[in-house]
Amino acid sequence: MNRQLQLDQQSLVSAWQERLPALMEDGDSFSVQGDAADPNSLLIHFNAAGRQAYSLDFRCTYVDSREVAVSLIDAEEAGRHTDERADAVQLLAQQYTRQIHECAQALQELTNP
Repeated sequence: MNRQLQLDQQSLVSAWQERLPALMEDGDSFSVQGDAADPNSLLIHFNAAGRQAYSLDFRCTYVDSREVAVSLIDAEEAGRHTDERADAVQLLAQQYTRQIHECAQALQELTNP
């Protein structure tokens, strides 16, 4: 049974900003903002710790109150677009996708009461 997300986008952004740091690797940083094009989506930007200076952008869309779809939008290395198929980027994308899913799971008390 699909249940629509009832939480407004700003409350969702605040909840993610509060919960996501506990799931992050040391040295990594992030930002979360609402997607102006879709009230059920968040845009999440990660800055990876390390000398390569990778940053990855994701869209996290609530399919319903329990499930999210995550897609990689962009990857950069030292401020320049980089090939998203590179092994290092794929490893980071997998790690961050897992963290996004873990955060969504942890927030189900708000999104699926």
